Amino acid sequence: MNAQRPIGYWLKLVDSLISEQFAASLEEHGVTRRQWQLLNLLGAEPHTSDELMASLAPFFDEVSPEGEPASPAEHLTELLESGWVARDGEDYVLTDRGRTSLDRLTEIVEGMRERSSAGVTPEQYETTITTLQRMANNLGWSDADRA
Repeated sequence: MNAQRPIGYWLKLVDSLISEQFAASLEEHGVTRRQWQLLNLLGAEPHTSDELMASLAPFFDEVSPEGEPASPAEHLTELLESGWVARDGEDYVLTDRGRTSLDRLTEIVEGMRERSSAGVTPEQYETTITTLQRMANNLGWSDADRA
C-alpha cells in the first residue's frame, strides 16, 4: 500500500526523532533535554522558581524518560549541585560555568536543528510553522496559551 500517511503520523515520528536526537546528543555532555531548557531560559535572563516551573510545565505533561527526574524542581536541583546555576535572592541565574556549558550546548542544538532541516528552504520551514500554528488554533489553542 502506497497511501500517503496522515499528518499525525509525521508529527509523532518527527517529535520522537527530535527527542531521541536531543537525548543522545545532550546526554553525552551530562545534561538532559529539560535541563538544557532550564539553562536556555536562564541564559536569557534570571528567573524565579515559579517562572521556571510555569515555563517548563508543558514539557512535564509527558512522561519523563526513564532515569530522569520527574519534575522541573529536581532538574533545577541537579543544575545547582553541578555549579551551573546559582541562587541570587529569589532568582536563579547561570554561573560562569553554566554560561560556558550553555554556549557549547547551544552549538550542539543548532547543529541538530540544521541537520533536521537540511534540504528545507526557509520558505518551506515558515510555511510548515504557520500551517501547524493555524491547525493548533483550529483545534482550540491560542497565542494566550503560550508559556
